[in-house]
This record gives sequence, structure tokens and C-alpha cells, in this order.
Amino acid sequence: MAAQDFSGALPDARDIERMAEIALSRIPPPFADHLANVVLRVEELADAETLAAVGLTHPMQLSGVYHGRPIGEKSAWDVASYPDQIRLYRKPILAEWHDTGVDLQRLVTHIVVHEVGHHFGLSDDDMHALEDSSGAGE
Repeated sequence: MAAQDFSGALPDARDIERMAEIALSRIPPPFADHLANVVLRVEELADAETLAAVGLTHPMQLSGVYHGRPIGEKSAWDVASYPDQIRLYRKPILAEWHDTGVDLQRLVTHIVVHEVGHHFGLSDDDMHALEDSSGAGE
């Protein structure tokens, strides 16, 4: 298992949120300049509506999701809507951490960077480049 010390207790939502905030703080400019209004939420599991929207059937299959319109699809003429959100799902993250033994901060960073990529409408290749520049591979 990874080397984090949580004094025998599994990380709670606040622990995951702190790790996600660290990951967000490592996002380089110019991307970081456009994340101020993105809301970060940590929940235990995705709900049925979210799972259906991404084509999944079991909540343990989804560790994170971006809710909102990618920046490239937005217009000054858009009607105000809910803020864009990055949602992380604690139980699937902890299960993946346990199953893989990957450092938990690194895993959370990977998920956050992937969801930030969706915020910008990036391809998977672009997301890998952003993750590499965020220090997630360290």
C-alpha cells in the first residue's frame, strides 16, 4: 500500500479534498488562470444520474467527473448556469489506491488533472502532457 500516514484511519472526504487542492495548485499557467470558478466537491459515490450520463452502471467504476461546459464551448451570450464542478468520489478512489498501491496524492492528482482536461476540452494526449507538467509523475 502507499506510504501515506493516516494513523490507521482511511482518508476522509476532507483529506481527499486537500489532496485535490494540492493537485489544482500545481496546474500550470495558462490553465490555472481559468480554474478560479470551478467548484471542487468530494462525495462518497456517484449517483445514478451521473453514472448514466457517463455510460457506467456501478458507482465504483467512477472516481471523478467534470460537470459543466468546456471553456471552448462557452459564449458571452450563454445564460448563467450552475458553476462548473469537478467531483471526486472517495470510495472508488480509495479502492483504486488499495488495489494498485499507487501513492494516494499521485492518484488524486491524476484524477484531478483528467477532469481539468475535460474543463478545457482537451484530448487524452493533451491531458497526459498537462499531468506531466503538474508534477503528478514525481
